[in-house]
Amino acid sequence: MTITSAEPSLAAVPPFVPGTLEVGPDGKGHLVGGRCPGCGAFYFPARSVCSRCLCGDLERVPLCSEGSLYTYTVIHQSLPQFETPYILGYVDLDDNVRVAGQLVDVEADALELGMRLTTQVEPREGADGEPVLWFRFRPAATTAGEE
Repeated sequence: MTITSAEPSLAAVPPFVPGTLEVGPDGKGHLVGGRCPGCGAFYFPARSVCSRCLCGDLERVPLCSEGSLYTYTVIHQSLPQFETPYILGYVDLDDNVRVAGQLVDVEADALELGMRLTTQVEPREGADGEPVLWFRFRPAATTAGEE
């Protein structure tokens, strides 16, 4: 359930998984991943060692908020706290990292592989009833004349 009334500012809400989400000075949330300074590989969530070159000095970096749909599935059975059906997809963010997340504001029959999506960071009610930061993906806005 997404929190809609009397929402706290995003900066005051802890992430669902520590270290995976941050709120920037502009008040917008973004995913936080790891970047290897040796080979340039990105990871989400961040890890302590690069799986490509075994560098152990990965940097925490904000990840791009937009990417392309790699694949998806419609979930019809889930845990009681998740209303079904919902769409779960893999999104290839523009900084070359693949992230799994729920897709919202689009019907499954309107999805196309490769379509542009954007990250939405929002507060959500955690298991203890307190708000936590959560992320989902929604179709990216298109400019006039763009197909």
